[in-house]
Amino acid sequence: MNNYTKFGAMIATSTVVMLGLMYLNTYEWGHVFWSETRFYMAFLMGAAMAAIMLAFMLGMYKNRRANIGIFATSAAVFILALFLVRSQATIGDESWMSAMIPHHSIAILTSERANIDDRRVRELADSIIEAQRREIREMKWLLDDIRANGEATTPAEADARPVPGFGEQD
Repeated sequence: MNNYTKFGAMIATSTVVMLGLMYLNTYEWGHVFWSETRFYMAFLMGAAMAAIMLAFMLGMYKNRRANIGIFATSAAVFILALFLVRSQATIGDESWMSAMIPHHSIAILTSERANIDDRRVRELADSIIEAQRREIREMKWLLDDIRANGEATTPAEADARPVPGFGEQD
């Protein structure tokens, strides 16, 4: 395996690992859903990492054309991934909820486990926990309903399949 193949394998492996690491701060495993946004973010980070690591290790990599190709590819992947993350162009109903569930789970984790002493801040954190748990239940219900019955795209369809009220005890 030549140095450039090893470099590519290192960047690919690191990108996959970064995708997995982005889920480690979810509150519980039941809140881990596939997220296109996190997928794009992993490519964004992998592209940046490839350019930075190659810049630091140019002495080890002597092929000028290959180096220019890596820098150019890294820039292109970075720009594309940044566009996809920032525009949310490919994100629809289910993809959005699948990304939001782990995001809400992070809010639960940080709000519940933070060392908060001020009673007002604790009340705020507790209200965030309650809201995020309720919204996660709503999103899971909507994901199941959409998968079973399709999207409710008209007011009549939405009225026929209302989201149940999810209080704290649900």
